[in-house]
Amino acid sequence: MQAKDSGLKLQEMAARIREMREIIGYTVAQMAEKTGVTEAEYQGVEAAKVDPTFNFLHQCAIAFGVDINQLLEGHSAHLSGYEVTRAGQGPVTAAEEFMTIRNQAAMFQNRLGTPYWVTYKFDKALLDQPIHTTTHAGQEFDIVLKGSMLIRVGDHVERLEEGDSIYYKSSTPHGMIAADERGLTFIAMVMAGADGDSHLGLETIRLKTDKTPLVVQKYVDVIEDDRGCLQHINFKNTEKFNFAYDIVDEIAKKYPEKLALLHISDHFTERRFTFKEISETSNQIANYFLAQGIGRGDKVMLVLKRHYQFWPTILALHKIGAVVIPAVSQLLQHDFSYRFKAADVKALVCTADGDVAHQAELAMEELGATGIIKMIVNGERAGWRSFDKEYVGFSRVFGRRPDSPGGKDPMLMFFTSGTTGYPKMALHSYLYALGHYVTAKYWHQVERDGLHFTISETGWAKASWGKIYGQWMCEGGLFAYDFTRFHAEDILPMFAKYKITTFCAPPTMYRMLIKEDISKYDFSSVHHVTTAGEALNPEVFIQFEKATGLKIHEGFGQTETTCALGNLLGDPLKPGSMGKPIPDYGIDLVDENGNPVPPGEHGEIVVRTPRENPHPGIFIGYYKDE
Repeated sequence: MQAKDSGLKLQEMAARIREMREIIGYTVAQMAEKTGVTEAEYQGVEAAKVDPTFNFLHQCAIAFGVDINQLLEGHSAHLSGYEVTRAGQGPVTAAEEFMTIRNQAAMFQNRLGTPYWVTYKFDKALLDQPIHTTTHAGQEFDIVLKGSMLIRVGDHVERLEEGDSIYYKSSTPHGMIAADERGLTFIAMVMAGADGDSHLGLETIRLKTDKTPLVVQKYVDVIEDDRGCLQHINFKNTEKFNFAYDIVDEIAKKYPEKLALLHISDHFTERRFTFKEISETSNQIANYFLAQGIGRGDKVMLVLKRHYQFWPTILALHKIGAVVIPAVSQLLQHDFSYRFKAADVKALVCTADGDVAHQAELAMEELGATGIIKMIVNGERAGWRSFDKEYVGFSRVFGRRPDSPGGKDPMLMFFTSGTTGYPKMALHSYLYALGHYVTAKYWHQVERDGLHFTISETGWAKASWGKIYGQWMCEGGLFAYDFTRFHAEDILPMFAKYKITTFCAPPTMYRMLIKEDISKYDFSSVHHVTTAGEALNPEVFIQFEKATGLKIHEGFGQTETTCALGNLLGDPLKPGSMGKPIPDYGIDLVDENGNPVPPGEHGEIVVRTPRENPHPGIFIGYYKDE
């Protein structure tokens, strides 16, 4: 009987979907595209042969402009008189291992507040941990119906029993757990704030619950408050630190099958690389480079867009001690000419895409630089070595030697933007990678088993911020989409499809995303978003938060530094603010005479660091600086 009822409900739901499509005038092809399925799969739903997923129904509801309940139950969700929610019912707003939240007035229009039915399971381990906190708009009233609650509001913790209640401003960090084996059930009434918003969970402080020691902890000591917010950081054992050996190879030994990189090509080909695969491939490429006479101190330029070859290649260069010069694929002949000559480039590893290799050839001809070793990636080109075909013939073993590079040895060189003249060459040591631990851990809030996505070509310094060093020190996976042209409609479905957990992009990209109506896409896997590179328009901040519930955290740094200021874990957000100085970075605000300015006064940002022993992440100096 139940199977018969289930089949009947499926047929009725399929009929409603087909009817709505026909009323609006969408074709099957259009609806398939809007719901992210094939035409055959969509037709299977309308024929009641396929039980649709929740995400499919969610996308249908968005396309039809109705509440999802209208598709599920066949009645209008636009109630304005009264609404009855039966026991145990109401759409689930949030569901985690120990907690469920159900909205008790989801269909009521123009409500002044939102009641939530909240249940928590008891977890004894949580009693020994700081209570997770969250903030959101408006004010909240909680009353305990069953069990006992431990609630934290700001720095205060209260125990509430059945019938007890509490009222507080929701902008104050707050959180609760079940206090004993009875579990916890309570009503949370969230009253709208000044902007009329009464939904939950806009800004969550996510405490570290994974106690697995990170490999990087051998090199970093931190002091955090009870919420996990950074107070101080100290670096240790840095004399021979080499990111390729000490982080990537060590992770590969401990967790060989752990995901390091999920790469999507411009044609949507998916490749997954473990840390073991990345490590072994970097060894092959290191042996390949040595065979070509590339060694310690040599300058090697990489123009690799977002190709998956970039990651093992840069690690290989770190292992042999060659200085990496990342460069973007938009360079023209005169750009290459200046860089080849200024940086004494010995080798170029270049994409076969577009015209960039030709522009590099014109520059070499202009300079008479016939000795530059040329390697082409993702293709073939006359006069160039075939990188992809040749390196695979070399050994996967490349041992670390006593004299291997590390510590204060030069590792990486960025050309600055050149806004006031020719670009300068900012030279970084092997300690630069360590400086990005704060970038990833406390600004990006990368999770150990999460998937981080930074939109940046690998030729920009931003790629070093978000596409390799800090993220792998946090032992998170990297997501890379090797697009040629930015199309928001291609990128937005990837967040849900690949369960991306943290995201960073320049403000320009956020502006392009919100033009696509991001409210119709699923961002439920994303926990934290960040931006840097230019000032973020407050309106973009507001619109993105309105559509996704996620607040964009700004950060600031330069080619010469890692993240120097930022809205870190636990910092209160102010739209338009780049954040506060990174602890122990040496940031000061000074007047025209170099004197610190008092609070409330304008000044120039400076970094105070000993030239002979700069903070990890701050450059050594400008190459060939007179």
